[in-house]
Amino acid sequence: MKKRIMTVMDREIVLLTKEKEDYISLTDIARHKNPLEPKDIVQNWMRSKTTIEFLGLWEKLHNPGFKGVEFDAFMYQAGSNSFVLSPSKWIGSTQAIGIITKAGNTGGTYAHKDIAFEFASWVSVEFKLYLIKEFQRLKEDENSRLRLEWNFQRTLARVNYRIHIEYGLVWGYRQTMAGGQSIQGRQYSRLRGHRAVGCPFQSRKRQFCPDSSRPGSKSAAAAAQ
Repeated sequence: MKKRIMTVMDREIVLLTKEKEDYISLTDIARHKNPLEPKDIVQNWMRSKTTIEFLGLWEKLHNPGFKGVEFDAFMYQAGSNSFVLSPSKWIGSTQAIGIITKAGNTGGTYAHKDIAFEFASWVSVEFKLYLIKEFQRLKEDENSRLRLEWNFQRTLARVNYRIHIEYGLVWGYRQTMAGGQSIQGRQYSRLRGHRAVGCPFQSRKRQFCPDSSRPGSKSAAAAAQ
């Protein structure tokens, strides 16, 4: 997974990319409301029937393996005072992919950006707006770097192609001087706009060839007369 850090309202928010999809740390977002016990904020959000309905709809749209029967059971219990649902229980019971949990240095609960923005709105509307703005800025910077890298690779390919052509012309000319133009020489003559036969430096407008004085050439025969 690729990891990046966003700074939203002086708080670091971890962003992970998994299979070309962006996941934002719900744990980091929850610290905006409760820095000491962010996991309690996430669990309280997941107790809501509106939240369960939203999560279930997202999974139905993006996850063919989502278990609808288990989802219906959670929907029936959601909203009651005794209902408690952790991210791990939600994932294990329904095979959800919109929320993931991680251990280690980047440990915590992560959610697909669609779900993370919904959670941020529940935590703080102001925080959500700043989060979206920072996320968009980060993606624009990444796209700009990708465009620069693509342009550089394209320029490098054109330079390499030019070097290849020039080397081929020199090689073809040497073959011609050695006694007969090679197939490669004729091919490179076409690429540079020269005639397909004769000297590779014989221009369409200017009939000049460095080897025109070779024995057997028309110039050599005229000189002999």
